[in-house]
Amino acid sequence: MISLLAFTLLLLPVTIKTSPVKHSWEGTVHVVASTGAYTGIVDEVAPDVRQFRNIPFGLPPAGERRWLPPVAVTSHAETKFDSTKFPPSCPQYAPYNGSSGVYTGIVPELVAAPTKTDQYAKTSEDCLSLALWTPTGADKGSKLPVILFMTGGGFGSGGIDIPYQFPHHWVQKTQQHIVVTINYRVNIFRFPYAAGLNDQNLGILDQRLALEWVRDNIEAFGGDPGRITLWGQSAGAASADIHNYAYADDPIVTSYFMDSGSVSIIPPTLDTMNTNFTFVARHFGCDTSTPETELSCMRSIDFQAITDFVGRYGENKTLAEPSLSFWPMSDERIVFSNYTDRLVNGRSSGRPVLFTSCKEEGAGFGPVIVSLPSPSNPYGVWKVNRTITEQNTLGPFQCPAAMWSALRDAAGLKTYRWQYTGNFSNISPLPWMGAYHSSDLPLLFGSHSDFRGPSTTLEVATSESMQDHLLAFVQDPVAGPETIGWADNKHDGFLRFGADGVAVATIEKKDVDGICAQWDDFEGLSM
Repeated sequence: MISLLAFTLLLLPVTIKTSPVKHSWEGTVHVVASTGAYTGIVDEVAPDVRQFRNIPFGLPPAGERRWLPPVAVTSHAETKFDSTKFPPSCPQYAPYNGSSGVYTGIVPELVAAPTKTDQYAKTSEDCLSLALWTPTGADKGSKLPVILFMTGGGFGSGGIDIPYQFPHHWVQKTQQHIVVTINYRVNIFRFPYAAGLNDQNLGILDQRLALEWVRDNIEAFGGDPGRITLWGQSAGAASADIHNYAYADDPIVTSYFMDSGSVSIIPPTLDTMNTNFTFVARHFGCDTSTPETELSCMRSIDFQAITDFVGRYGENKTLAEPSLSFWPMSDERIVFSNYTDRLVNGRSSGRPVLFTSCKEEGAGFGPVIVSLPSPSNPYGVWKVNRTITEQNTLGPFQCPAAMWSALRDAAGLKTYRWQYTGNFSNISPLPWMGAYHSSDLPLLFGSHSDFRGPSTTLEVATSESMQDHLLAFVQDPVAGPETIGWADNKHDGFLRFGADGVAVATIEKKDVDGICAQWDDFEGLSM
């Protein structure tokens, strides 16, 4: 470590036109935008934050619209919307499986998972909605910076209604920004690989439509349509990176935050013959003799039946052929086959980017060792687990972030980096978990103390420091970080959060990225 950033630098000198509305009641609030009149709520947990939990931006992609590009909701300023309750997530398979997994058992608040009494999370094809958190005092003249967050979930799950991803504590604290989170189609409904379709990357189109809604309406909620940051985590980060290239000429956003992910986690398109979709169609007895009859039949099948079959097929390890996967597909329009070439030849948006990672990303994907809470046997199961953790950290996450940052530096593009290293018991209840994949989210959203007990003093300080650095980037992605002493990647401004009893420190990149010289030796698992 070279130097510590003084905590006093974390207080951002920002002048805004908002002021907290002091009250002790709980009730509804109303905002009229060009697309409708929206009723949201204010509650006692965050009394200075208006929450609009369900704002439709697209028509239900069901029936004849299933597997087609999204269509914007047709509405006007007089159309009334009840936005007081969270919408269902888009169709996905997320069964509760007890305590056998980090995300479905140990820390289920990180995913759109069901409870012990429900077989499935709440899902529906009527799911193209967004949620929005804005200060109560914000108005059209406030021009607050906006963050649009896209959840992770391996391209197969995710949504708005994820407990650790509610930002009300954060917006309540700062009163300086707006957060939007979105639903979008996932799995076979997002990337169908169907022969009868012209567009295969439908989830990306869903995200773009949501982004266009924010651009056109956020001013009514106190936001600045000229200061939008697209933040994606894991598969959401890969999606954000896709947007960086797919919409290079009209990005809408002013910056990107790739949180534990990039286009590097997108595998090559293997299903070029559309066999996966046809395999599913044949299971339901569809006539697959032509693309048209196959697609027509599949549109008549109940979405839950399709979701259940694809999900259970993936869980059944005895079924080896075919290996069903529905990931982004290279079409050279939305998703490309060679991103390195596009970057070095100036075919990205050129907007500033923040790349981040967690120190033990892979701990969330390796064997779960509930019975071994400490490394008492360094040559036994613990050693195996640490090896898997390292492989699944370097390959998909840490080393690609280093590579893309170096390429962007060479291209003269503004880039920032940090690493989260915290190991806090209410987020990582078993000591071996450490800073596993997604464990940074509760600190960024400010939800770290909502489950499994209160947060430590260091945890609170780390959370606030991460939030303040991110807010500096969002407010002004070119010059904002420098105002709090955070240099860009080209000038070795690599930050580490939550290590060695310190909330934030500046370190040398080689201390983190040095091992990446041999990262090709690892076969990281992607999410």
